Amino acid sequence: MIEFNYETDFKVENELIIQKWISACIESYGFNEGELNYIFCDDDYLLKLNVEFLEHDTLTDIISFDYTMGKLISGDIFISVERVRENAQIFSQTIDNEIHRVMIHGVLHYMGFKDKTLKDKEIMRFEEDKCLTFLRAY
Repeated sequence: MIEFNYETDFKVENELIIQKWISACIESYGFNEGELNYIFCDDDYLLKLNVEFLEHDTLTDIISFDYTMGKLISGDIFISVERVRENAQIFSQTIDNEIHRVMIHGVLHYMGFKDKTLKDKEIMRFEEDKCLTFLRAY
């Protein structure tokens, strides 16, 4: 089950379509959908989590708490809409495109993809792009 929670005035457009898309991405990698909670918030909200749980005093666009067990993908994905909006401008993307990229980025982490090294980042970007093409089918 995929749920969307809002701690800011932002709302995901076409929630049902986005849920189906994320489910399809998960299935395409041979995983099963568990409980995924997306929490959309602002920079202050996410910074507090970053400091409290990760001991990082920096802004970020996403923090994910992974509860995956085996092939059952579950977790809480916190997304700073402020950060995503800024990144969309920096990368000349629409807010929707950047939100979708960040949303699937968290799920890809749960499936084992990393982004610490340059090579890992390249692989992650490739997988994000692949999943984003699935969205166009909806």
